[in-house]
Amino acid sequence: MVLSDLTMTEEMLPSHLLELQLAQIDLLQAMYPDEAAIAIDDSSTALLNKLRTSDGDTQSSEKVPARPSVVSLLLTLEADEDQKFQLEIAMPVTCDIKDGDVDEPPRAKIRLVQPPWMSKADASSITSNGTQEEEDLFTRIEQIKDAIVLHLSSLSQTASMEVIKNLESSPLVRVWFYFPSISTRSKRDDIVNYAPAYKLTGFLLSGKPGVLCLEGPSDKVDAYMKFIKTESWGDIPAHHKKVTERLREAIAPGDKRVFEDMKEITDTLGERRGERANRNDMKLLEAWLVERGLGDAFMKVLT
Repeated sequence: MVLSDLTMTEEMLPSHLLELQLAQIDLLQAMYPDEAAIAIDDSSTALLNKLRTSDGDTQSSEKVPARPSVVSLLLTLEADEDQKFQLEIAMPVTCDIKDGDVDEPPRAKIRLVQPPWMSKADASSITSNGTQEEEDLFTRIEQIKDAIVLHLSSLSQTASMEVIKNLESSPLVRVWFYFPSISTRSKRDDIVNYAPAYKLTGFLLSGKPGVLCLEGPSDKVDAYMKFIKTESWGDIPAHHKKVTERLREAIAPGDKRVFEDMKEITDTLGERRGERANRNDMKLLEAWLVERGLGDAFMKVLT
């Protein structure tokens, strides 16, 4: 920041008002103690040192020589875990003689330094519209931070909607997979938990036999299954990775997905059979699918 020296009509603030300005700087440094949070340039550091050792005699040119009219600070804050922003803060330590007696110190000026992820217009708008001049320094800092967080949220939502729009514009399919058996809890959890990252919905029925249904863009289904087989099942011998794609059907344009999310339905279908209670009653699955208009798929996948 470029700082100008005192003009002919400027003089140092009265000592009691100057103390208030210095107290604000002290409080700012106390609130943000991290060394990287606040940067003060050399001229402002020198000015602060002079002011703090002037013993209140701020008018003495011998003790406080020609100097900048503000103390300049650069405050770095986190908007979220990925993005930071910087505020230039100019704390006045002088007043204009033409204004006569001064009852309160002039307000600090704050300017948002344009981040690389924000346009110049947005940065200017947040600086001018995101704060109220009558508020104190710390309230104005929080107002700017809130405005930036809101801006990032808006960018994120716009990006997410664009991704979903692009994904949903691709032809959707419903793909059915058959497992002779699937029981390991961690593998089942991976199947359910990783699907949303690929924008897939559907269900998993574990046990003997197991059934996996996925809805989403065809290429996402393929990428997801490749990930599951190579990453989640990486510790399983190849001859044990028994899963077969039984049916891939297109979802007609304009039709919605049947499933809103991805979940395991094993415990919702009722009692299972076998010594280990892991054998599924396919009649219960058929009834569950018929209720959702997928009875025909059951016949193709499991008969």
